[in-house]
Amino acid sequence: MTAATHKTATTHKKDPLVRMVRRETMPLWKSVMVRVIAVVASLLVSGVIIYLLTGASPLNVYKSMIEGAFGNNAANYAQKTWITVRDTMMLLCIAVGLAPAFKMKFWNIGAEGQVLVGGIATAACMIYLKNLPPVLLFICMVGASLLAGAIWGLLPAVFKAKWDTNETLFTLMMNYVALQLTSFCVAKWENPIGSNKVGIINQGAQNQQGWFPAIFGQDYMLNVIIVMAITVGMFFYLKYSKQGYEIAVIGDSQNTARYAGISVKKVIIRTMLISGAICGLAGFITVSGSAHTISTSTAGGKGFTAIIVAWLAKFNTFTMILVALLITVLDKGAIQVATEFNISKDMSAMITGIILFFIIGSEFFINYKLIFRKKEKEVA
Repeated sequence: MTAATHKTATTHKKDPLVRMVRRETMPLWKSVMVRVIAVVASLLVSGVIIYLLTGASPLNVYKSMIEGAFGNNAANYAQKTWITVRDTMMLLCIAVGLAPAFKMKFWNIGAEGQVLVGGIATAACMIYLKNLPPVLLFICMVGASLLAGAIWGLLPAVFKAKWDTNETLFTLMMNYVALQLTSFCVAKWENPIGSNKVGIINQGAQNQQGWFPAIFGQDYMLNVIIVMAITVGMFFYLKYSKQGYEIAVIGDSQNTARYAGISVKKVIIRTMLISGAICGLAGFITVSGSAHTISTSTAGGKGFTAIIVAWLAKFNTFTMILVALLITVLDKGAIQVATEFNISKDMSAMITGIILFFIIGSEFFINYKLIFRKKEKEVA
């Protein structure tokens, strides 16, 4: 072998300029700092875009966003704040419902439909059972919404467990079925006739049967109590219960779960019953505790937005509280900005999108690190 041939044979391929390596752990303070930096960077980028396109001061725009969520004077502070809290609870409830399914890596994209059928069941109880005593009526509404949502979650779970169907497509298609079912019910219950709207249910009835009662003078306090109870319960269920452990194992590896003696099919069905039931309960909270009516827009896209909440929070239901609040504030603020500065709603939605993009992108730097190739010294 010649010297040249030997040199060629021993030459190794250079490492890539940049390598992506998954982090084992990152201290909590560092992960918090990464997220804070992402939010600040998103505000700076949004500010530049706002100024270039509208000439408006970014600080005034951000101030307007805060005022849109929490009010700008003592007269509307309490009202706007409680509306923001109400919508945050709705979004949080759906995200909590998605958490067990997603942690199991069952991609439940059908929360929108599960909320709608839960709302339909609640509205039906309010219309047909309004003469029942208030406590009994509430029990019927809760049970009906839980059952409706559970059934809507059960169907794709059974097909997944038995025939390994694609749960993403199945749950997504169930949304459209629920949407058409809602349209049918709206046409059946429309009030007044020909309006194609159900109208406010039991508005003129004595005691407004089926409506959440005010607690401590607040109409939406019961919304908060119910959703926070579910949030705390789900946290302990996923973290400390045997069923929560089984969900985590299946999410990591179904083969490992089978080796450990866990019935994967049983857990899939059970978990989706729980997931669908909680999303159905969100429909009950919306119809009985907020809108007091049912329509095709009852879910309002929150079934899809809740996916972002659950994912960003890494299925930690306490973290979901902050994420749901952030997204709700951004949504309310975007509407305020569009109105106050007379700009397109698309512009305000773009601001929200930029902020969310940076927040989601920060998760990459929390989970991965970039390693750059060191410059090698040439050997003479």
